[in-house]
Amino acid sequence: MLARLALLAVIGSLVVLLLALGDGGLLVVGAGFLGLILCAAGVWWFVAHRGAVRLLGALLAVAAPVGVLVLFSHEGLWLTALILCLCWGAALACARAALRRSRPPRSMRAVPAAPPERPVLIMNPKSGGGKVARFGLVERAEALGARVILLDPSAPADVAELARGAVAEGADLLGVAGGDGTQALVAEVAAEHDLPFLVISAGTRNHFAMDLGLDRTDPSRCLDALTDGEELRIDLGDVAGRPFVNTVSFGVYADVVQRPEYRDDKAGTALTLMPDLLLGEGVRRLDARVDGTPVSAQQALLVSNNPYVSPDELSGGGRRPSLDDGELGVLGIRVEDAAQAADLAVRGSQSTSLTVLTAHRVEVTADTDEIPVAVDGEALRMPVPVVCTLRPRALRVLVPRDRPGVPAPVPPVRWRQVFDLAFGRGERPTGESH
Repeated sequence: MLARLALLAVIGSLVVLLLALGDGGLLVVGAGFLGLILCAAGVWWFVAHRGAVRLLGALLAVAAPVGVLVLFSHEGLWLTALILCLCWGAALACARAALRRSRPPRSMRAVPAAPPERPVLIMNPKSGGGKVARFGLVERAEALGARVILLDPSAPADVAELARGAVAEGADLLGVAGGDGTQALVAEVAAEHDLPFLVISAGTRNHFAMDLGLDRTDPSRCLDALTDGEELRIDLGDVAGRPFVNTVSFGVYADVVQRPEYRDDKAGTALTLMPDLLLGEGVRRLDARVDGTPVSAQQALLVSNNPYVSPDELSGGGRRPSLDDGELGVLGIRVEDAAQAADLAVRGSQSTSLTVLTAHRVEVTADTDEIPVAVDGEALRMPVPVVCTLRPRALRVLVPRDRPGVPAPVPPVRWRQVFDLAFGRGERPTGESH
């Protein structure tokens, strides 16, 4: 029914367009697409250039959508445009709902777990703007029988060595309240010794905790796993011998995070560096071999521990529906001029500027001896080639039995699948490539 409603909404938008042909219907569509293209071109000029061109890009990015709205108002086309937008919005909403409901929920298998007897938790008091103190995590953990190692912000410590020391002293669970980079280092030690690992969502964004279905608003709820928990077996990423739980970034983003000023001024640092990174004389391009597929001259390459639902998801609160599929997600980006930026804005994940793949092994090379790499947001440099692999189901994660869970992801809209659902032809395999 939802798929049929989606198709009816599409038909409705076409009917509105046909009825409005003599009253500017084509102008609505043409102006809308032109505004989108000009806005994308303006954003590209703003990001990739400096001086007058950057100013022109900023003006164009703002003026294009404003100009479209003024045109609709002046020509009396705003009602037609509004109805078309509502019809298309309803079509997309129904199509996504139909695709989501047609797929059986994919969840990571949880098994009952006995409470640990000697848990050791490493906590970073600065992480997440001071969440450890704000939520009383040390006191609550100790009340539940855990030993807490509180890091000293003035004396950086090797958290992996702290974790190995805790194992040597008899710890039967390791946990971390901190960022995803710290989580990964301790997770590797837990995986080495086949110990359960506890994730406490005390970082800034907590992407790993989100994809485990944990409560990101109240990290103290993660501690409930110490008394009433269950265990998940998930994959652990490996990049040149270093673990990662979320993503490894190469290219533009990795170059930006290398700068010390990035932590205090992310947007300003990125805007200062982007022109040189995208179009400068010393611009770096990356080549990769994704299993057996060559991918060449990429400006940015992102490798994730299990694929995200869609490349569109990576811009914000993107989700991975599972962490135990045994595959890396790979996203390559190459945008070299305003035309390619416009193509990306119009076609999205279908743009030729994007490469979307899954793989078991990714080898990244460049024309230098070493390249910047951002591993779970941590700035590093690694000798080339840099190899990313996955250790399937290597990590035992202890999670609370009572947790928010991972909501059903929003699938990318593929109208062929919607058409098949509407006419009872069933759904295509969920593993269909982009």
